[in-house]
Amino acid sequence: MKPRLAPAATVTGRVGENVPRPDGVLKVQGGFPYSSDLQVDRMLWGATVRSPHPYARILSIDTSEALAAPGVRAVLTHEDVPGKRVYGLEIPDQPVLAFDVVRYWGEAVALVAADHPELARRAAQKVHVQYQVLAPLTDPEQALLADAPRLHPDGNVTRHVKIRHGNQDARAEVVVTGEYEVGMQDQAPLGPESGLAVPDEEGGVDLFIATQWLHVDREQLAGVLGLPPDRVRLTMAGIGGAFGAREDLSMQAHACMLALRSGRPVKISYSRPESFVGHVHRHPGRLRYEHGANRDGKLVYVRARIVLDGGAYASSSTAVIANASCFAVGPYRCPNATIDGWVVYTNNPPCGAMRGFGSVQNCYAHEAQMDKLAEALGMDPVELRTRNALETGSQMITGQVIDGPVPVAELLRRIKERPLPAASDPGSLDLTTQPGGVSNTTHGESVRRGVGYAVGFKNVGYSEGFNDYSTARVKLSVVGGRPRVEVHTAAAEVGQGLVTVQAQIAGTELGVTDVVVLNADTRVGSSGSSSASRQTYITGGAVKAACDAVRRRVLALAELELGRKTGKTDGLRLERDSVVSADGREIVSLTTLLGDEVIEETHEFRPRQTTRLDPETGQANAHVQYAFAAHRAVVDVDTELGLVKVVELATAQDVGKAINPQAVEGQLEGGAAQGLGLAVMEEIQLKDGVIRNASFTDYLLPTILDMPPLRMDVLELGDPHSPYGLKGVGEPPTISSGPAIVAAIRAATGRPITRVPVRPHDIVET
Repeated sequence: MKPRLAPAATVTGRVGENVPRPDGVLKVQGGFPYSSDLQVDRMLWGATVRSPHPYARILSIDTSEALAAPGVRAVLTHEDVPGKRVYGLEIPDQPVLAFDVVRYWGEAVALVAADHPELARRAAQKVHVQYQVLAPLTDPEQALLADAPRLHPDGNVTRHVKIRHGNQDARAEVVVTGEYEVGMQDQAPLGPESGLAVPDEEGGVDLFIATQWLHVDREQLAGVLGLPPDRVRLTMAGIGGAFGAREDLSMQAHACMLALRSGRPVKISYSRPESFVGHVHRHPGRLRYEHGANRDGKLVYVRARIVLDGGAYASSSTAVIANASCFAVGPYRCPNATIDGWVVYTNNPPCGAMRGFGSVQNCYAHEAQMDKLAEALGMDPVELRTRNALETGSQMITGQVIDGPVPVAELLRRIKERPLPAASDPGSLDLTTQPGGVSNTTHGESVRRGVGYAVGFKNVGYSEGFNDYSTARVKLSVVGGRPRVEVHTAAAEVGQGLVTVQAQIAGTELGVTDVVVLNADTRVGSSGSSSASRQTYITGGAVKAACDAVRRRVLALAELELGRKTGKTDGLRLERDSVVSADGREIVSLTTLLGDEVIEETHEFRPRQTTRLDPETGQANAHVQYAFAAHRAVVDVDTELGLVKVVELATAQDVGKAINPQAVEGQLEGGAAQGLGLAVMEEIQLKDGVIRNASFTDYLLPTILDMPPLRMDVLELGDPHSPYGLKGVGEPPTISSGPAIVAAIRAATGRPITRVPVRPHDIVET
């Protein structure tokens, strides 16, 4: 019993070409099957009972009334978890269903399965939970105190990262300090958490799910369900956005438990308010910085204290704080650094992966500091950045030497030299050109223009010795009288265009026009997570390696066949569905050469090995690859009303090699939109641990009217260690776009602006 999924994707195109996405038309026309569209016969609906308190002790759970409700087929609590009661990406600290205390508002306490979603929701309201309400700990600074309540047995500090580089007592001629705050941002995927669990007749389960990492889900689910991994099978369903929100389990274990208990398929699909508590968010941060420099502008030292609020459970917080600390100085040479980064437990909603992964928070701080330093020195802010820019062979504050192209100065030069947009016309009848837009709140009476710059960087791929690899299976055969390549990986297509990229690589390597990418599932080895901007690099590398092996076998077959006839086999290659000679002449078609033979290869690709940060000094070769981006923002600000209009963004980014140039442009635009959102509007509003704006009505997102033109320079400088020289693309646009916008607001208003998102009262003097 299987639901309708998106068909296997057929793609024609080569590396470096603008290849249309195979799912594009279906999505535009509304025919693409997302995970929330899944259905099969005899399907039940699941609902979740959630805590109304951020922190409370569970005294009792009474399910009797819910069990007696019409259409109810199962009601489960923590006592019904068949295997491990806790799970977690890095630290197993999160209950499948809360069993002693609830640690955040909205935590799952019980489950219901019923014949209809409304029956399930009504029955969930009949589960009676008695709580002893406790005072929530919601301030991360308070959580660090020795006398703070311990939210977990090992205390409230999830991880403390120390980086000690160079002289810890260094002194400088010019010193600037600053304290900065970053609010909690939501990934805001349009598709809510949803999936369908189908039990088999042997006690196993098939899960059709929107996720970022099929195999880590399966590993955690097998433990929770008390089943061997081969009895838990996962298949990717259509995913409506991710950005880190799909890395953790949400409803996966709950749907599987209900399906195994009821013996029937169970679908769970969250409402929008439920989605806000059903996935992790970007860590809010408080950052304190001190920069010291010589009179010539060369950095002497940076000292930073970074505190991130991890919320109730760890998720990927230990890796996020490592990134926030490793990249705390920004893409600048800094001979001496003292960095302390903490991520702590609180009774706020759990935080974890989101695009930019720690580098977003620190970029707001280190770029504000560079502007402060430039002002103190009387120097142009771009010139200051250029004087300190990392170069090939530069050493990071972790001690790692960066090889390959490091074009920080070039990126800054390009955005600085791009012409500025024309001045706005205060008398224009086009209200969308004014701060406040179509609300008609200003006609330019108090509007000031500002220009700001920012540059950022982060790692691509997993770090600190994590086993980073991907698996690809490639099959070449003749189907319908023509050669066809099938590519099978477990890599999650989360909107980034990975399906298209895999097909482009296979088509390029094997010279075949008809390339089919099968749906991702756990019938093939792991591809890791669609995160860390790694999939094109790592899974692309696996597809290329498998294609290389297939090509060798095809050419060996051709040499065997042709050698018998002509003896001429030098320089053969695959092109245009054929074996061709060195000068491009067709020797034999693949259809003729292969006949009924099927050539299949499965290969893994592994990047360079990394090492874990030294716990005392933070020194290590901790990262595989680095990606750099710079942004210039032009904004108009109504200084009396506190309204902001981003007039234009300009960006420059080195992508190594643009596998699909059009997709690269989409990544640069989408990343800038999320950066803009955090800079001026997006924030989850919390009061005593309770989310006050869990809807797209009250959680503000940039629309097409908020997005300015994006002028871009895409550099293809090539990484000598990666397939085709490519670099990960997805995260850098989010890192430096927001800080550039905030820098422009500071330039327009003269206000310090130390908190994001920037609010009207941060701009208007009171």
